[in-house]
Amino acid sequence: MNRQPKAVALISGGLDSMLAVKVLQEQGVHVEGINFYTGFCVEGHTHAIRKSDQKKEKRNNALWVAEQLGIKLHIIDVIEEYKEVLTNPQYGYGANLNPCLDCKSFMVKKAREWMDENEFDFIFTGEVIGQRPMSQRKETMPIVAKQCGSDDRLLRPLCAKLLPETLPEREGWVDREKLLDFNGRSRKPQIALAAQFGFDEYAQPAGGCCFLTDQAYSAKLGDLWQQRGSKNYDLDDIMLLKVGRHIRPRDNFKVIVGREEGENNFMRGYRKQFTHMHATSHNGPLALIDGNVSREDLKLAAQIVARFTQGRDADSVQIEVNEKGNEIPFTLDVTPLRNDDIPKKWYI
Repeated sequence: MNRQPKAVALISGGLDSMLAVKVLQEQGVHVEGINFYTGFCVEGHTHAIRKSDQKKEKRNNALWVAEQLGIKLHIIDVIEEYKEVLTNPQYGYGANLNPCLDCKSFMVKKAREWMDENEFDFIFTGEVIGQRPMSQRKETMPIVAKQCGSDDRLLRPLCAKLLPETLPEREGWVDREKLLDFNGRSRKPQIALAAQFGFDEYAQPAGGCCFLTDQAYSAKLGDLWQQRGSKNYDLDDIMLLKVGRHIRPRDNFKVIVGREEGENNFMRGYRKQFTHMHATSHNGPLALIDGNVSREDLKLAAQIVARFTQGRDADSVQIEVNEKGNEIPFTLDVTPLRNDDIPKKWYI
């Protein structure tokens, strides 16, 4: 090659992709990053919403990594395209509603399209054999290359020595001897390499950035799909599943109760889309009612909300109810439910 080889890196914002970029930069490869926004990323959302997390640093780790490495990062919104991956994964889900193998194939395929459009030479990721039980096994890694059409233009610098040679290695764009043979779930080799490169700050090494790997979040998403009778969702659904206590006392509705001031403030932005309620006699949370409800249902919801107010031990709590589509609120005087009155199975 008579010019500097160019590669596009899938940047998650974690330590592995950071190291993979640095390994290739050390070999003189021009690197640019790509980050696909599905809506399910953990970063920023909860820390920005919750008042209790205000002191935590609010940053997009993918952008931060790109800045540390001095590379350009392309962030691409794939929310709509990703729906088919999540709702109909060819290779199924992991421990929760995480379609990891299909997800990786989808993202590498999108990166391959970007690579061709922008005249880059190959793609690489920070994957390590044995690190993820579904998508990062030696027997599944070839599936990703095949499914996404990347052939052997997909390089995994951190474990390349344990895999067949790829085109970038055969062509001499990268030196295989300078690539690595990381394997397994231990993070010690990555942490040691980070120290060698002088990286003293990075995202939690073993952390994922996807809510779909979280058991509690997946339970809420599964409940949403079950009650709707389909796997439809939109961005508002994704966001609301991240906040509040989700309580389903009856099949036809659930109550989303804010857990603290930041969540209450965030949920206020959805008041026009949902029937909502809050206590007027005592301090307490805002609650959204998701579903078609009767007056009897609203009374039960109000009793649940009263349980989370400062009047939880009072004989009665006044709850103001604002029905969706009705500009005139009304008040329910209810007795708060006690802990024993709210079965664990109601909590999603």
